Amino acid sequence: MSEERVIPDARHPRVVCLGLSALDRIWRVQAPFSGGSEKIRADEHLTEPGGMAANAAVTVSRLGGTASFWGRAGKDDAGRAMADSFIAEGVDIACFRLFEDGASSVSGVIVDQAGERQIVNFRGSYPIDPGWLPLGSLQADCVLADPRWPDGAEALFRRAREQGIPTVLDGDVADAEIFERLLPLTDHAIFSEPGLAGFAGREIGAALSHATSFGSPMVAVTRGDKGVTWLEGGRMHEIPSPSVSAIDTTAAGDVFHGAYAFAIGAGLQTRDSMGFASAVAALKCTRAGGRAAIPTFDEIRSLERNNNAYSR
Repeated sequence: MSEERVIPDARHPRVVCLGLSALDRIWRVQAPFSGGSEKIRADEHLTEPGGMAANAAVTVSRLGGTASFWGRAGKDDAGRAMADSFIAEGVDIACFRLFEDGASSVSGVIVDQAGERQIVNFRGSYPIDPGWLPLGSLQADCVLADPRWPDGAEALFRRAREQGIPTVLDGDVADAEIFERLLPLTDHAIFSEPGLAGFAGREIGAALSHATSFGSPMVAVTRGDKGVTWLEGGRMHEIPSPSVSAIDTTAAGDVFHGAYAFAIGAGLQTRDSMGFASAVAALKCTRAGGRAAIPTFDEIRSLERNNNAYSR
């Protein structure tokens, strides 16, 4: 790989992120649950907003992009807390709807000393009809969706395709039929390892090939400290992860997706976008917390200058 770095400078892409917003209750422990009936002791407890597309939107905003979050929550304490947090982060929430009779999504997150995590999530309760979304006035350089609101994601991706706007899918664990609906409308599908294995099997080459058969021209899988592997144009590609001392992987995948959508919206090609997203996610992992640990654009520039964090 060459030494040329490719951080998008002085670019402010508009990115719409649609999907899950959740309130995370986080416990830091010495060791996670090992199975069965047991009690473990937490060294620390905190509450912060999270969710895949929600954290991606905050990532875009911290990197200097114009971020909008489109999603649903209940008109309850959790929903109002999430809305307030988006506003504080500079994320537009004109399309973050709090339903009177809804219930917000809430997650419990157990983080051990190695930074690995266990999560239990209540996905919330609210209407699935996306008819209220302002698709007719969509303006964006890139759109991103996770699989937690497939009706909304499909509607957004269809409209984006009509306007020639790149679509990015966060391929977290979901039913196969959801991916079969969304992949034909996806330009950049980026799976987690569990998400890809659940959809297409554990052999990465065969799984990526299967996923591309649904029509997405680029399908990738993030592999933690092993890097990122993707299939595009019939060729397999990969880049390593930056070498960092990770202490907390919470939200790393969400941050990767947000940074990737930011880079695509800024006009970068796939490999450069992968390198940029890997650097942003790696820096996040060096800090405790999920959303609170998302880096800014200036911090990524500093990492790139001082440590040669990524390259083509």
